[in-house]
Amino acid sequence: MEKRVLCGADRIEEYDFLFQGKRLGLITNPTGLRRDLSATADYLAGGYSLRAMYAPEHGIRGDRQDGQDIESYTDEKTGVEVYSIYGERRSPSKEMLEDIDLMVYDIQDVGSRYYTYLYSMANCMKACGRQGIPFVVLDRPNPISGLNPEGTHMEDPCRSFIGMYDFPQRYALTCGELARLINERFDTGVSLTVIPMKGWSREMTWAQTGLTWVSPSPNMPTPEAALLYNGTCMFEGTTLSEGRGTTHPFEMIGAPWLDAGAFARALEERQCPGVRFRPVSFIPMFHKHGGKLCHGVQVHITDWSKARPVELGVNMVLAAKEQSGGEFSFTPPRHEAGDYTIDLLLGSSIMRREGVSAEEIGRKIQKDTEDYMEYWKDYWIYS
Repeated sequence: MEKRVLCGADRIEEYDFLFQGKRLGLITNPTGLRRDLSATADYLAGGYSLRAMYAPEHGIRGDRQDGQDIESYTDEKTGVEVYSIYGERRSPSKEMLEDIDLMVYDIQDVGSRYYTYLYSMANCMKACGRQGIPFVVLDRPNPISGLNPEGTHMEDPCRSFIGMYDFPQRYALTCGELARLINERFDTGVSLTVIPMKGWSREMTWAQTGLTWVSPSPNMPTPEAALLYNGTCMFEGTTLSEGRGTTHPFEMIGAPWLDAGAFARALEERQCPGVRFRPVSFIPMFHKHGGKLCHGVQVHITDWSKARPVELGVNMVLAAKEQSGGEFSFTPPRHEAGDYTIDLLLGSSIMRREGVSAEEIGRKIQKDTEDYMEYWKDYWIYS
């Protein structure tokens, strides 16, 4: 069966004039694939002058867990030097860019503000802008569709590498469209070209693209996890497991002290659209509560078009707080500056405010989303 969508990486031949005679740099990971599942890196190394690659979180081959530093090394298959942009440095130095004339970006996004690949892209855009190196994005689908943006402003005290810029958690743009937004609104100063897809439209879910899902990171095994991630990732800022170390990360949420049935009933009473909750017990193999029996829920998507994952995450965290009694807490700040992870994820300290309700945070989400939608369509490439 012919695939409906051609990604930017599948159209390199049509844009040969951009690449011929240029010394190329490439930011990529295991999702940087062409339609035959061959690596974009291998294609560029074989047909053009690929001189350097740049490794974001999880590495070029995707073999590192979240938060692990990446070291520079030589790629065995291509013989190309791989520079780390997730470790001591989060941006390429002038010396790391000396051997290239053009930077190329090819990574499958998941459609969430939390994802560090976005900021690796942005930092490389800035670095290339300073050196006068053009930047090309090989565009790919937003796997949770290009509609229904949702989320909160990113307040200045909450900025970090899981939220550098003020756009909502679910920004409903492709990585190429988001690069256009970042380039214009946050002044990277780079000459940007987006090689667009063919056959993609905004309402498409991943299943409708005909493309093969390759996990963009070790804990993103399904498009369903990617949709829920915009909300359930908030549990990274709590003492509950967000399902890392299970076969359903970001779909299963729990802790040793929870009553699974009571938690599921409390969530069903909140009537979160587009999802249902099933009581489960699970044992994470690693990460929070590794090796311990946890009780909680698995979130099942019943209607992709109605699901509101950010509001879902807020409701789930507040319900867990109510159900857990004194066992629940927000994870403490990582640094003396007071950077609570929940604040970095939500872009605000509102979740930690005593007595805050889901309705109050919901009104903030609605207002902040409306602010975003005033300029959101300005960056569309696809209708």
